[in-house]
Amino acid sequence: MERIYDMIVVGGGPGGYTAALYAARAGLDTVVLEKLSAGGQMALTTQIDNYPGFEDGVDGFTLGEKMRAGAERFGAKTELAEVLELELTGKVKKIVTSEGDFYAKTVVLSTGAVPRVLGVDGEQELTSRGVHYCAACDGMFYRGKTVVVVGGGNTAAADALLLSRVAKKVIVVHRRDTLRATKLYHQPLLSAENVEFRWNSTVTELLRDGRLQGVKLRDVHTGEESVVECDGLFVSVGRAPATALVRGQLTLDDGGYVVADESTRTNLPGVFAVGDVRTKTVRQVVTATADGAVAVHYAEEYLAQE
Repeated sequence: MERIYDMIVVGGGPGGYTAALYAARAGLDTVVLEKLSAGGQMALTTQIDNYPGFEDGVDGFTLGEKMRAGAERFGAKTELAEVLELELTGKVKKIVTSEGDFYAKTVVLSTGAVPRVLGVDGEQELTSRGVHYCAACDGMFYRGKTVVVVGGGNTAAADALLLSRVAKKVIVVHRRDTLRATKLYHQPLLSAENVEFRWNSTVTELLRDGRLQGVKLRDVHTGEESVVECDGLFVSVGRAPATALVRGQLTLDDGGYVVADESTRTNLPGVFAVGDVRTKTVRQVVTATADGAVAVHYAEEYLAQE
């Protein structure tokens, strides 16, 4: 007979490994399926200063490994495997992976979301070397410096406001002539003395010498190009949740995120969504870990009713 786990966690990010920790400590037979390494997107962050307990900060890879070790200490397993298919509607859930099929009574979806990129040459090489995708994570590195924020939605506006409190100058680059963000952000940004706007513009080139030195902009109407010197570039053009495998099974919102409230429960019994993959207001490491703990609470309730 196939082994049926009490819980399978899909994705080894902070939410996933917190769920694994709480589940294993509660005596649930638990396995984490992760295709790369512990930490998910967090593992790519060179310095995390806003996760409690690390007074000098910690790099994302190290924090991810600590979370994995903590869960495994209580008996959670990690399987390095790419998930190819999810069958979530039955009482026993089936996960098809590159390493074989896995079965469980409950599933915690912790597949995360990835920032949308500009698609400009050199962007990947300069990531964390001047190019960033999270102002709350990396903004403090640019205290007293000049930064560019690309985007015009709520995320870009919120990032620009946050950065305006630490950076010497914030230059907002947007392809339209007005912000798409809600009116709440307009007045604070427009009245901030250190915020400048470059309307009707796109970034066409990253200027570098080992790390980012500036960006080249192009006017979308005239084609005129200009150069902006800066120390950092924050790309705030949205995120893409990793939900392709659950389309048609789980309810998704307009942005493609799994609809799950603070209980982390989805529309399917025994299936939970934690961290960046679910609909939520704040996507940070600490909120993902909170989701993981909450998911196990409701998973235990679900299992007790079987």
